[in-house]
Amino acid sequence: MATLLKNVTNSICHAFNALQQNRDGFVSKSKLKVLTANVATLLDLYGVERGLDHFRSTATLNFEHYRYYLAQEVFAGVSNDLPLAALRNYETKIDEVCWLVCRMNFLTNDQYYTEEAIYQLFRIFCLVADLSTDPSDPDVFTVKIHPLEALIIIKHLLNSLGLNYDGDGKYDYLRTSDASLEFGELLEVLRFKNYDKVNDYRESICEAVGDMYQTLIEDVIKKGFLFRRGYVLPTFREYFFVLQPCELSYYKHPTDRDVCGTIVLDSKFMVKPSHSSSGKQEKVQRFTLVSGERTYELGTLDHKTRLQWIAALQLAITYSTGREGFQRDTVNRRKQQRETEQRRRREEEQLRSQHLKKLEETHVQLEREKLARLAAESQARQYEAVAREDSRRVAELEDVKLCLEKMLEDEIQAKRDEEIVRALQARVLAEEWEKREELEQLQAEQKSLLEHERQKRIEFEYRQQENEEKLLEAESMLRQLEEERKRLDRELKLARQKIQLSEDNKGIVEAKLQAMSPTYRASAGEFMIRRTQSFVAADRPVLVAGPRSSHRFS
Repeated sequence: MATLLKNVTNSICHAFNALQQNRDGFVSKSKLKVLTANVATLLDLYGVERGLDHFRSTATLNFEHYRYYLAQEVFAGVSNDLPLAALRNYETKIDEVCWLVCRMNFLTNDQYYTEEAIYQLFRIFCLVADLSTDPSDPDVFTVKIHPLEALIIIKHLLNSLGLNYDGDGKYDYLRTSDASLEFGELLEVLRFKNYDKVNDYRESICEAVGDMYQTLIEDVIKKGFLFRRGYVLPTFREYFFVLQPCELSYYKHPTDRDVCGTIVLDSKFMVKPSHSSSGKQEKVQRFTLVSGERTYELGTLDHKTRLQWIAALQLAITYSTGREGFQRDTVNRRKQQRETEQRRRREEEQLRSQHLKKLEETHVQLEREKLARLAAESQARQYEAVAREDSRRVAELEDVKLCLEKMLEDEIQAKRDEEIVRALQARVLAEEWEKREELEQLQAEQKSLLEHERQKRIEFEYRQQENEEKLLEAESMLRQLEEERKRLDRELKLARQKIQLSEDNKGIVEAKLQAMSPTYRASAGEFMIRRTQSFVAADRPVLVAGPRSSHRFS
């Protein structure tokens, strides 16, 4: 399954790097067999690690080759229709296996975090980090987090501790830095040494990490106290609710681990605010969660909290049918925004360089025009000198000389004007070319959106066809059940007729026995009946013999 492999690639890369000996990006197949067998066992696959012996002819593999093997031999056997809860469960188990492999690289005698908190930070890091290669060695893969993502984690932890994030500007360098951080470097940044004198610092920071772990990894959209109306006793009782994209769970207390109940969410649910029929202001601000014939009535103490819960429930219902959780989708959108911003910066730098290049070309062209003008002026002076020398001999050529000078100046001016117009035309042509490129890019994006909508429509038609087939199967099964019911009714009617016939035969036999010998036969018949009944269990049906056949009746 491509989604599951993409979600656990970062944790698998950490385990892969922990198995390296020379830090050259390669790991022996014998070590990779153990890791592959553990991951495959979690997916109910066995023996897939033996295929590594026949995969490529080398004794070692780099991470790119190993990831390709996992995609083809391990994760290809996982269904693409896994619900979000099952997908999250697989991710948790695989991350635990990878953490057991690489945990010794990050665990020290840490006075700031417990081992559980470091594991939670590890999973958060794998969620928001990116897989990248070493520029000097393409075989070496590392997992690094963008400085802005690290800044979000730092801000969340400091706010959870009640500390001022913007007070000293200690972490402002992360806003402008382009240097990504590895997990060990992030742990070092998250050791807030300036705040470790706060009372119960370690317990508080671990609790803050756990809260962030619930939000990001367990995909908790919202949690808090709500009132819920019961079914047996229609009164409101207060519970602590935890909202995730797939379910809404509630507990008696925030620290309880035993769930009082769970409401499984899907796309059929709707959230509606409720109002009092009398029009009076009620103490509990109610709203309903409706799915088909089932309705859950919830409530809050104020209108603002009700609006927040309604918005959060609508968001959870939207993500209940997806293959990615809300937080992972949020992280992906932040990555796309950063990539878009980087592309925009590159385009701006490219446009700036093109503009500078044009300015340099214009400057060179102006210098050439200046030299041409100086050469023309020098030539004109030479012509003037020759004209002055010849003026004594050819007086009548003076007027011709003046006309030639005027024509020369007009030509120079015309040439200068022509060059200026040409430069303006070149600039206008370049601007038109840039606009044409932007229009072509917009057209390509529109084509991509149209193709995406077409794929959605095809998928909808396929699902509609599946639902129609299921409806036809259900109708066929209903007709079969109706025919079976009619057949059973006929058998029941026949059995009742047989019972009635046996009762009539029994009366006739008893009348004949009494007519033949009222005293002796009656006593003997009673004795035989009692003896016969003594051999029959009380809960067994009694056999009554008829003139033609015998039947069992209860």
